[in-house]
Amino acid sequence: MKTFFNYFSIFVALLLVFDAQAQIQTPAASQTAKFETTVGLTKVALDYSRPGKKGRTVYGDLVPFNTVWRTGANKNSIITFSDDVKIGNSDIKGGSYSIFTKPGKTSWEVYFYADTENWGVPAKWDDAKVVAKVTATPYTIPVTETFTLGINNVTNDGCTLDILWDNTGVSVNIDALTDKKVLNSINKVMSGPSAGDYYNAARYYRESKKDLKQALAWMNKSIEMGNDMFYILRQKSLIEADMGNYKDAIATAKLSLQKSKEAGSNDYIKMNNDSIEMWSKK
Repeated sequence: MKTFFNYFSIFVALLLVFDAQAQIQTPAASQTAKFETTVGLTKVALDYSRPGKKGRTVYGDLVPFNTVWRTGANKNSIITFSDDVKIGNSDIKGGSYSIFTKPGKTSWEVYFYADTENWGVPAKWDDAKVVAKVTATPYTIPVTETFTLGINNVTNDGCTLDILWDNTGVSVNIDALTDKKVLNSINKVMSGPSAGDYYNAARYYRESKKDLKQALAWMNKSIEMGNDMFYILRQKSLIEADMGNYKDAIATAKLSLQKSKEAGSNDYIKMNNDSIEMWSKK
C-alpha cells in the first residue's frame, strides 16, 4: 500500500507540473511591427502595433472623429530620429517621440509627443510635450485591412510619414535637414582640424612613440587655438621631456601647475610637482 501511495504521489506531482507549464499560444490581436530606414544622413525608425479592420468601420466609428487617438494599438506608436529633423515649422531634436492624431472628416491633426511611455493617450495631455503639430488632409486609398505606418517617398532631403488604414491615408512631410548637415560637415572639414583634433593627434603620437617633433608641433597648434587647459599643458611638458628638452618641459609644467591650482586639480598639482622635481635633476 505504501508503494502505491508513493507512485500515486509522483503521478499527481507530474500532473501539477505539466498543468503549470502547459500554456495555449494564440496570435496577438494586434501584431507588433518595427521598421528602420535611412533618410539622407538620418536614421528613421518606427515601432508600433497593427490592429486589423476586421469588417469594422474604422474612422468615425471605431476611431471617433475629432478625438485624440493613439494612432495604432497597445502602447504608443513611436518614431525615432537619429539626428535633428524638421516637421512643419518645428525643429525636432534627434530622439524618440509618440505619434498621436486627431482624425477628422476633412482634416487631421498629427502630434509628435515627447513622452513615449503611455499606453494609449496620456491620462493628462501636456501641450508642453508636443514638439510638433501639423495639419494633414486625408486621402482615399484602396481598403487596407491592417493598420500601417510607413516611411515613404524617401529622398536625400526628406520623406513622408504615411498613416494607412481602412480606405484612408494621411501623409506628413519630414525634412531631414540633409543640406544643412552636409554644408556644416563641408565647412568643418574645409576649415581644417580643430584644436581638439590637434591635441588628440599629438597625444596619440607621444603615447605610440612616434615622431615627437610632429607631436610637439601639433600640440603647439592646439594651444595656439586656445586649447591651453592644465591637462593640455601637462601633455606638452611630457612630449618635451621625452625629447630631452627638460628646460622647456619644466617651464611648461610650471604653467600647467599654476592652472591646476586654479582649477583645484590635486592630481595634476602632484604630477606637475613630481615632474618638475625629477626633471630639475636631469
